[in-house]
Amino acid sequence: MASQTPSAQPAPSSHSPAERPQRDRPWVMRTYAGHSSPAESNALYRRNLAKGQTGLSVAFDLPTQTGYDPDHELARGEVGKVGVPVSHIGDMRQLFDGIPLEGMNTSMTINAVALWMLALYQVAAEEQGADIAKLNGTTQNDIIKEYLSRGTYVFPPGPSLKLITDTVAYTVANIPKWNPINICSYHLQEAGATPVQEIAYAMCTAIAVLDAVRDSGQVPPERMGDVVARISFFVNAGVRFVEEMCKMRAFVELWDELTRERYGVTDAKQRRFRYGVQVNSLGLTEAQPENNVQRIVLEMLAVTLSKDARARAVQLPAWNEALGLPRPWDQQWSLRIQQVLAYESDLLEYDDIFTGSVVVERKVAELIAGAKEEIDRVQAMGGAVAAIESGYMKSQLVASHAARRARIEAGLETVVGVNKFDTTEPNPLTADLDTAIFVPDAAVEASASAAVQAWRAGRDQAAVDASLDRLRVDARAWKSAGTNAAVNLMPATLECVRAGVTTGEWAGALREEFGEYRAPTGVSGVVGVQEGGAELTAVRESVRATGEELGGRLRLLVGKPGLDGHSNGAEQIAVRARDVGFEVVYQGIRLTPAQIVAAAVEEDVHCVGLSILSGSHLELIPDVLARMREAGLDDVPVVVGGIIPAADEQALLAQGVAAVFTPKDFGITEIMGRIVGEIRKANGLPVE
Repeated sequence: MASQTPSAQPAPSSHSPAERPQRDRPWVMRTYAGHSSPAESNALYRRNLAKGQTGLSVAFDLPTQTGYDPDHELARGEVGKVGVPVSHIGDMRQLFDGIPLEGMNTSMTINAVALWMLALYQVAAEEQGADIAKLNGTTQNDIIKEYLSRGTYVFPPGPSLKLITDTVAYTVANIPKWNPINICSYHLQEAGATPVQEIAYAMCTAIAVLDAVRDSGQVPPERMGDVVARISFFVNAGVRFVEEMCKMRAFVELWDELTRERYGVTDAKQRRFRYGVQVNSLGLTEAQPENNVQRIVLEMLAVTLSKDARARAVQLPAWNEALGLPRPWDQQWSLRIQQVLAYESDLLEYDDIFTGSVVVERKVAELIAGAKEEIDRVQAMGGAVAAIESGYMKSQLVASHAARRARIEAGLETVVGVNKFDTTEPNPLTADLDTAIFVPDAAVEASASAAVQAWRAGRDQAAVDASLDRLRVDARAWKSAGTNAAVNLMPATLECVRAGVTTGEWAGALREEFGEYRAPTGVSGVVGVQEGGAELTAVRESVRATGEELGGRLRLLVGKPGLDGHSNGAEQIAVRARDVGFEVVYQGIRLTPAQIVAAAVEEDVHCVGLSILSGSHLELIPDVLARMREAGLDDVPVVVGGIIPAADEQALLAQGVAAVFTPKDFGITEIMGRIVGEIRKANGLPVE
């Protein structure tokens, strides 16, 4: 072969890095994280940022989300489990120690107490010397979806909308780069929403909030464009990634039309649909959990492939979230999935690759038409708040979820590794399940309780009392005036923060003025499985026959102890139990063990079913068992459902739980059959 001289080098390849198109800037990459304590969460955040994460997504524990301090009765078993406890400015200070907030993009998944948490964040930033006008981030602050799906609401809809309005008005005037609300359709899909319902109910929430802000008088009419520009969305992306991508394009078109026509926003930049995403956790499976990795990748593609509808921020769940809490390594894996797509692939080098697609345009038009029809239906009822109070939206979601579960059980919808292709080799990832998930230190709760008590003892109580008095007076003024224009609660809230008020005290003062709320469960009136195969028929007959043998219709109490508001599973159990012939007692979320046992006694039930997904099962379920024994209900079996590791399952069975059901038990009719069997066993009847 002839040698080449330097002047005879081959021409640069068309694939040469020097000639590649300029790449778009990647989306903000986050990991939803927080646990145990502010100090431990701070260390986790610093490690994640060092790994290339470009924003923070704070997970708060359930007591914080529902406005309780760690030493409150309802906080038992919940402190530091699904997030970090933040009780006062000292905790917020420690949570972000060494992380300059002026240059950070922080998302906080907080709703009922969002105004309070933003005030804590602002004061912590001020103490760092930050200019609050430069703070960048998001408070979720979407209470509508809390009534529908996630359950961390506190106050009735009217006062809740007031708190959202005050947050929006305050940030537009003082923290202009902040997103004061993150309208969250994510949890709607987790609760069963179809793509059409997800789009429609998110838009109905946006209408309720924007109408409230517009009518409050707190924002001049000429600044409504500034309000619209700071409204963001948080969506879900399921594994049907073509449909999910079309859903996002439909969101973009509808939002542009709504903000232009209803609110008169003429600036196209202000009308831009801005959203972040966490891909679907509902579809993650306990069976063959390694399959969750490819599910997560497909779901991420749904919100990144289409440039015209690309997410502004993405956070991915971990492969093992159906087993328990992910470890830092699992979260790192999910971050690396994003980084491979953003930095190794050529995705960010091209314009929208779906523009002009006949298939995509047809699907987008179909979704928009369906969503508009449902939006009109809700608006005719009086809007989102009225549809919450009537139970309409909740019952629609429960029905959609029931239909989806029925399709999976019938094999009409395939879930790989669950109802098809379920043979498997031993899984090395879960060979030692005790080390495959993160388990918070059991001492966290006692430490947090002692810390908040020490905080209260060391502050200026007179300043605390004065600030809480001002908060009550301002809340009372709004109530008496009957309008959002009366007063914005943020100044009084900031005074509370600086005085050292705790989360529980701030929320407690507003509970006194606004009251509390229990949302409709959505279970009554929902039709589940009416026609079924041999299994359903057999279970119905067993329920009927057992009831006759025991002298009446079988009664099942479905209870959710503690602060866990994720009620989707409990609702589906309640619907199917009624379908097979049980009389169902279901009182909704957030009950104490004492309340559950009192209901079991009053309703004379044959079985108690407890649902816990927050990790507090080892604290709360033994309490229920002990109270049932004290009440003379030794012959009433207790069954449990939730994300419960195998070791915990054995511990619960040893303490007297009759059966434990985890996500691998996807067949609800089969669960019903097992419950009937436990009732028969407890009453000395023969069991087939």
